[in-house]
Amino acid sequence: MILPIIAYGDPVLRKRAKNIEPGSLDVKTLSENMYDTMYAASGIGLAAPQVGQSVRMFVVDGEPLNEDEEEEDIDQSLIGFKKVFINPEIIEEAGDDWGFEEGCLSIPGIRGEVFRPEIIVIRYLDTDWNEHEEEYDGMAARIIQHEYDHLEGKLFTDYLPTLRRQLIKKKLSDITKGKTDAEYRMKFPK
Repeated sequence: MILPIIAYGDPVLRKRAKNIEPGSLDVKTLSENMYDTMYAASGIGLAAPQVGQSVRMFVVDGEPLNEDEEEEDIDQSLIGFKKVFINPEIIEEAGDDWGFEEGCLSIPGIRGEVFRPEIIVIRYLDTDWNEHEEEYDGMAARIIQHEYDHLEGKLFTDYLPTLRRQLIKKKLSDITKGKTDAEYRMKFPK
């Protein structure tokens, strides 16, 4: 089921999400709905707060980033990179910070360069409640860091320089008011 994506300005996007207790939520159905929603909006990651659930869960699928690439330009970190992360905890960040222009389904039409560490180690549960600890680098690490930030109540715009944030202030205000041309269903703050 495709859910509406929560727009910038809704308080749920600024709350630290709560851990999910086994049996308290149907994580398989929620993850399927989140994938449906993410694909309908042409996204590569979606966190539960973005669909109005203040719980520590996000889904990713980075493979679409490789679809139109030449063989030598395929990002190996994104092959098979379709996962559900429940109660994740980033336990290590390493390597040099590198910049990349990020966007967010909750903030349509705005992009900005964000610098993040190139390597992460993350511990999380899957939808069968099995624990994993894995290392990611490059674009896969960035996608995880972006979605993980949603669970902490952070948005990519928080990393932008002060001047850039001032320049997009009106656009952010317009999104909060429902003035956006997103081509997917959104839910705006009251």
